[in-house]
Amino acid sequence: MADLRRAYGAAPWHPLLLAGCFAVTGWIALRLAGEASAGRMLLWFLGAVIAHDLVLFPVYASLDRVARRALARGGIPSPLNHVRVPALGAGLLFLVYLPGILGLGDGTYASATGLAPRVMLGRWLVVSGVLFAVSALIYAARRLGRRRP
Repeated sequence: MADLRRAYGAAPWHPLLLAGCFAVTGWIALRLAGEASAGRMLLWFLGAVIAHDLVLFPVYASLDRVARRALARGGIPSPLNHVRVPALGAGLLFLVYLPGILGLGDGTYASATGLAPRVMLGRWLVVSGVLFAVSALIYAARRLGRRRP
């Protein structure tokens, strides 16, 4: 087993997991091959890959580097992960609800749900604020816990 791990470079279950992922991906591709909108879905997927790899990744990698330098202190536990986690949650929520937050497709949303779409920006801001506040409270509790003997 150690020889396999050394030769392959990962755990023995890794190729099995990859084979399963490729099987599911192949099944989905076969299911979508007959769809009339398969070309548009492929275009959206490629656009998302390009937007992430060429735009979003450099932006959040740069922001993480700036945060790491700003929050690096000697002897004090770094709050970096207490900033990263709520930022990731807020960012993912923003991407998922981007059309509603920016007010795009208001008519479609209103006709499908019967709700006013303009409240999404406020709700996203509240949820993001709660994520950061809970993370700050956890960080403060951890700092106070370390001070006690």
